[in-house]
Amino acid sequence: MNDSLPPCPECSSEYTYEMGALLVCPECAHEWSPGADEGADEAAEAAIKDAVGNILADGDTVTVVKDLKIKGSSTVIKVGTKVRGIRLVNGVGDHDIDCKVDGVGPMQLKSSVVKKI
Repeated sequence: MNDSLPPCPECSSEYTYEMGALLVCPECAHEWSPGADEGADEAAEAAIKDAVGNILADGDTVTVVKDLKIKGSSTVIKVGTKVRGIRLVNGVGDHDIDCKVDGVGPMQLKSSVVKKI
């Protein structure tokens, strides 16, 4: 029918059509989002990056790039503090790194305040 629409990912039918924001296959009744086939590109963009753009991974060692005040305490994590063996998590708010900071203990950090070593 329409050459600009992609074929159905389930049955490869070429007779797909648009219904609102979705694409629909009349042969197998499969519905999908037009951007669903670009999932690999979105996963690469969703990678957690540090303050300078390096991609972080579990087990990396990072340094803190600015002084961090700890809520509910008078303790401060100073610039240059090394944090070893980070874990990437889907934490509270923007906090996406779970780690143990020497002298402070376990906590979550934002990737925007660390730099990969």
